[in-house]
Amino acid sequence: MSNGMSWLRATLTVAVICAACVGCLTSGGPHQQLLAHRCPVDVAPDQPRELSKVVLPDYVIEPPDILLIDAVRAVPLPPYRIEPLDTLAILVTEPLPQQPIQGLYVVEPEGTVNLGFSYGSVRVADKTVAEAKAEIENHLKTILKPGYQVTVSPAESRGRQQISGQHLVRQDGKVGLGTYGSVPVAGLTLEQAKDAIQRHLSKFLLNPEIAIDVAGFNSKVYYVITDNAGSGEGVYRQPVTGNETVLDALSQINGLPPVASKRCIWIARPSPWDHQCDVILPVDWIAITELGQTATNYQVLPGDRIYVKAQPLITLDNTMAKIFAPIERVFGIILLGKSIGQNNNNGGGF
Repeated sequence: MSNGMSWLRATLTVAVICAACVGCLTSGGPHQQLLAHRCPVDVAPDQPRELSKVVLPDYVIEPPDILLIDAVRAVPLPPYRIEPLDTLAILVTEPLPQQPIQGLYVVEPEGTVNLGFSYGSVRVADKTVAEAKAEIENHLKTILKPGYQVTVSPAESRGRQQISGQHLVRQDGKVGLGTYGSVPVAGLTLEQAKDAIQRHLSKFLLNPEIAIDVAGFNSKVYYVITDNAGSGEGVYRQPVTGNETVLDALSQINGLPPVASKRCIWIARPSPWDHQCDVILPVDWIAITELGQTATNYQVLPGDRIYVKAQPLITLDNTMAKIFAPIERVFGIILLGKSIGQNNNNGGGF
């Protein structure tokens, strides 16, 4: 029984080896077989490479990007009423000696502005700038000599604080601006998003102006997929910086896995769902690393899948182990049962 099992396993192993060796080890590799029943490989001669990279098109905002917005001009529509946490620029002429009233003063949460130890606080919340000025002048009458002048102007509103900062593009494609609501920005370039946000803020602010940039490029990625030789696949999601090549991409996962085949690497570039041909770019890893050639060291574009195939013999070994392990386990149990039966018949025991 044991000899028969060994002969069966050896025969199947040789047969599978002969079949498996056709592939990465033959001319053309897996790329030709991958498309054997489909369209020819769609590879343009001007694909961007290591020494001929291209600049990516205008960035299109998508969730979950993070936008950095700065409110350059955020003046509330008149009549402007002071709110807690607003910042006022206050100047008082002829103050007490060595106790000037000049600078920026934040309106406290309770609605007052503190002018200093000797002057105390004045309530200014819910007042216009003119009313706040009159209130401060009236408060200082009992402290300063006549002849002083008071100047009050808004320096920074609480609304500006809500606008400025980092904003996550939510799942619904909008960015939140605090009490000013939210604005749809998904699918827009930065210039388009700037215009959309400024138009929205014009409902609340006088001629608003913002500056916008991307703080977190989270939506544009590529994937490195490694074949684990019959034990699943590893998928690594990496952000696109706009300058990486295949060599850069694989360096992010610390190079090729131990089971990887240097002759079975390619880029699968996404194409429209109704496109009749796949875009497959074979990668010559040995030429890139050992010879410094740049022909197949392609520039990685958003959405690319870099696939690293495992060595066929390692995949075969793992596959054969999966096939024969349960069979050997069954035969082992059978042989163990026969051995016990023979011992019992011979009057033996454990």
